[in-house]
Amino acid sequence: MQQSPPADRLPMPITADVEAAVLALNNAHAVELSWLEGDRLGALLGRSFYARRIGHLAAFLIAFDERADYDSPNYLWFRQRYPRFVYVDRIAVDRAARQQGLARLLYEDLFRRAVAAGHEIVGCEVNSDPPNPASDAFHEGFGFSEVGRASIHGGAKTVRYLARRLEHEGLPR
Repeated sequence: MQQSPPADRLPMPITADVEAAVLALNNAHAVELSWLEGDRLGALLGRSFYARRIGHLAAFLIAFDERADYDSPNYLWFRQRYPRFVYVDRIAVDRAARQQGLARLLYEDLFRRAVAAGHEIVGCEVNSDPPNPASDAFHEGFGFSEVGRASIHGGAKTVRYLARRLEHEGLPR
């Protein structure tokens, strides 16, 4: 039986007192995630299916389900193709907290919550131009596979759409 992570590594809700830190970490990774303003972040958090962090802010993940009022072209790509899904909009890990398994902890927690809510698909997009080899390797290791490609923002970015079918039993604990 796998042990639970220590309390300081348990995913916790993103609360108002850490929104500024979430915004700073997001914008430090704007090439991969896209730049956000504070009011936009607040709106996204209010619409999210999942918005969790680890520690004060070592890492965070924000995801939406098919019911979200969200205008991201990547989210809309999934919405046009899947009747029920969870879309990982953004995940970031602080540079000082890398290689500690925090992204894995957030994804595993998301998968459990998605299964509990009756979802069977988790999707995301990963930049292919500019490339993001670390994200490619991470998602491949989690069993995601490519389900599409697109050029967005007037050709400024090319993305690969990835999806993973969730098993309703046997998820990592």
